[in-house]
Order: sequence, then structure tokens, then C-alpha cells
Amino acid sequence: MMRNHTDVFPTLETERLRLRQIEESDASSLMNYLTDPEVMEYYGLAPFQSIKDALNEISWYQSIFKENTGIRWGITLKGEDEIIGSCGFLNMSPQNYRTEVGYELSKQYWGKGIAGEALDAVLSYGFESMNLQRIQALIEPPNVASIRLVEKHGFVREGLLRNFEFTGNKFDDLYMYALLKQDFGKRI
Repeated sequence: MMRNHTDVFPTLETERLRLRQIEESDASSLMNYLTDPEVMEYYGLAPFQSIKDALNEISWYQSIFKENTGIRWGITLKGEDEIIGSCGFLNMSPQNYRTEVGYELSKQYWGKGIAGEALDAVLSYGFESMNLQRIQALIEPPNVASIRLVEKHGFVREGLLRNFEFTGNKFDDLYMYALLKQDFGKRI
């Protein structure tokens, strides 16, 4: 059976990173990168305009954890407390042992392997601690960096979902990528 996460938010650590719960006190950290149009290009929301936008996002992170429909970790560098991005699960389907994964990272940390390191920790937690069978990633076709990231982690492109999402006053196509538990350990 897929294990629900506990009432206590799990903290994950990697060689360089600490993934922790995002609190209201982190709103200004989120504003540092969620106001950036390049970071927000494929996020599904317009760049944030106010601290209220960040507080609403944090409230959503807290609600999906409380309702057991997702879990979103704030990414910090070890020894520092500033949130530089986030990574986690949404649209969890416990009866199907399935979830979607999403992530974003402050532009100043792009190209340094941080997103991959955070994603690896989150995938490990999902397969090992939550007993997930399938983790999906829905990615807009022009988002080449995200496609490279999931493919490097062993995700397989299963198809194109045409006009799947309506964001920014337009319909977006999304690639469906998936990683199965039995393939997670086989990654290169």
C-alpha cells in the first residue's frame, strides 16, 4: 500500500542541499525568484507581483501536505536557510500509487546540478518512503532544460497531451513523462 506521508514534514539532505518545509517566513525568499519571468515561464502562473502571491503559494504548499495530495520541499544550500527553489509532489493518487513531480529553481543556481540533486532526493523519498509505483512529470515541449533533467533521471516520454492545460490565456501541450519504481534503481 502507498504510505501517506506523516504529520511531521520530512526534511531531506543531500551532499550540498537541505530540503525542508516552506514557512510563511520564507515569502521574501520565494519572491527573489518567483518574480523572474524566466523562472516562471513554464510554472503555470504569471510572475509574482507581491508578497501576497508568495504567501498564497506557501499556503497552497501547506494545504496539499495537510490534505495528503502533495508535498513540496523548499531547496536550501546546506548551512544556509534561504529557499532557492522547490521540488515536490502534487496530484497524488494513493489508490494508484502515483503522483506528479514539479520543481523550479532560482536562475542564479541554474546549470550547477542543484535541480538534479534535489530531484534525486525527492524521487528516492517517493519510491522508498512513500512506496510510490509511478512518478509523472508533465512538461511543455519548449522546456528543454526540464526535459533533459527528467530524461537524465530515467523518465520515459510516453506521449503528448494536446491542449492539456490552459495557462496565461493560452492552451499548452504537455509531454507526459513517467518513471516507474522498478526503473528507478536502473538509472545511469
